[in-house]
Amino acid sequence: MNCANYFLSKILWKVGRGYLWSVFLLAAWGAPAQRVTISGRVVDRETREALPFASIGIKGKSNGTISNLQGEFDFHLPSGFTQEVMVVNTLGYKGYEASVSSLLGQTNLVIELEKSTIVLQEIWVSDTLTGGDILHIALSRIPENYPSSAFLMDGFYRDLKKISGTYVSLLEAAVKIYDESYDAPRNKNKLRERVALQEVRRSLGYGNKFTTYFDEDNLLENLLLDNDIRYRNFPTEEVFFNSLKREHDSFYNGHEIFVVTLTGNYHLKVFVDKENYGIVHVEYENNVMSEQGKKRGLVSRFEHVKRIIDFKPFQGKLYLNYMQSEQKLNWYDVKTGELKFETELSQQLLINQVYPHTTERIGTTERMRSYGLQYQDLPYNREFWENYNVIKESPLDRKIIEDLEKSGPLDKQFENKRP
Repeated sequence: MNCANYFLSKILWKVGRGYLWSVFLLAAWGAPAQRVTISGRVVDRETREALPFASIGIKGKSNGTISNLQGEFDFHLPSGFTQEVMVVNTLGYKGYEASVSSLLGQTNLVIELEKSTIVLQEIWVSDTLTGGDILHIALSRIPENYPSSAFLMDGFYRDLKKISGTYVSLLEAAVKIYDESYDAPRNKNKLRERVALQEVRRSLGYGNKFTTYFDEDNLLENLLLDNDIRYRNFPTEEVFFNSLKREHDSFYNGHEIFVVTLTGNYHLKVFVDKENYGIVHVEYENNVMSEQGKKRGLVSRFEHVKRIIDFKPFQGKLYLNYMQSEQKLNWYDVKTGELKFETELSQQLLINQVYPHTTERIGTTERMRSYGLQYQDLPYNREFWENYNVIKESPLDRKIIEDLEKSGPLDKQFENKRP
């Protein structure tokens, strides 16, 4: 199996929707009612360009959120954290630190990140490691760099469906995720994590006649299975490692980072911490058309797949920080080959708090089922969502909401029971 097909075989087409501007969160369930909020924007110091998906957190703790496409964020945290230090990090930039108390009350806070100049001018420093060497070492050190004991995570999941340019449905879920460790799985296609749904809400788009053209499996389960580190989804053939190229080094979370790439039928970029060879970030993109299946006289083909996986350090281990997946699947007439319509699926999962060495488990009766989340939704809890930490609204969010509200206000849609 060639490398492109190997990775493409790990991509599962999925379904979903939810309320967009509540895309990401940070606080744990049961957090104190009294909170403080830091709002701001993360930009490049020189160009003033927005820095999306920058990680915002508290030093030494696992609480966190990320900036939106415009670099904006709202970071809600317990009032007891006012004496803590807030940190901001993103790939290729030096980190930012400031006391929470000094940032509170600032109405136009702009956080300027400076590009790292560490060895960016030279690819080769004092070693002769190739890209393949670096990834070999990194994969061999997964047992040391990732959780080796049971842990629990609070997270926020969202999936969004788009048909021929119009957003039609959205689903959001607040979840708890339990895993025993990052030990290599015996079956890479069987979910090892246990997930408990805390809250779920969805728009009315699941009644759209086109929804049957999306895979109706459990999309969150499919996304978790795309964690290439957890499920060891990298090819093992030497031809793969020999094809990897070492790029200019980078910087992340205060550490120098190796950058390894592969370009061909698909694009792969892996960021590896120089200090411990932990994989901190993976980007994968594939534009090779691939026939997937047939339905009602139509044939489907993958047109585009893009996936990002990001990890954050906590207590000496690397834990999942966020995942993103974008997939475009087009449907053609079997006989004529004419394009009938386009479908797009966007998914995000943000981990906002981690509980290492947990004794708490998710029981069989609590865990989510293997079928679509739209059929597992809970009664709409308005109060919960009104107090939920969200990624800051952006112009894209407003476009999505405008499309979705053609069926009525989203708040009213959430209150409707599932079909």
